[in-house]
Amino acid sequence: MIRRSIVLAFAAVLLASCATQTLGSALTKWMTQSSFSVNTSALRLDAAHAAKALRNPTTSAASLHTVCGVLDFDTEAANAALPTPDAQLNATLAQAYNALGDGASLCYHAAASRTTRAAAVNYLIRGVGGLAEGLVRASVVTN
Repeated sequence: MIRRSIVLAFAAVLLASCATQTLGSALTKWMTQSSFSVNTSALRLDAAHAAKALRNPTTSAASLHTVCGVLDFDTEAANAALPTPDAQLNATLAQAYNALGDGASLCYHAAASRTTRAAAVNYLIRGVGGLAEGLVRASVVTN
């Protein structure tokens, strides 16, 4: 009976040590599986295109619908990859994605309104700032 208990305890310790994964390695795996770097680059580029279109008062409603629709689609795809293994990174990215999504939504409906265009740009700036913060956090955790 004692021998059996020792064998079971040893097996449990071995099993637990095999399943242990550092936060850095878990985040690295998540980043690969979610295409985090590629998605972040795409979102930054999408936000830049949308901001440029919003700042140009001659941009048509149809053009805004196109660039803002692309941003919204890419934001939703990136958001679908959450949660991350790191709570702080998860919160940062969730806020960034929400800001980008809000900016894309305002952008889509901003054609005739300078005020709405400016508000949309402010959301995009906040969202891109959050992406930058997320990239720094991911780098800190994985290195």
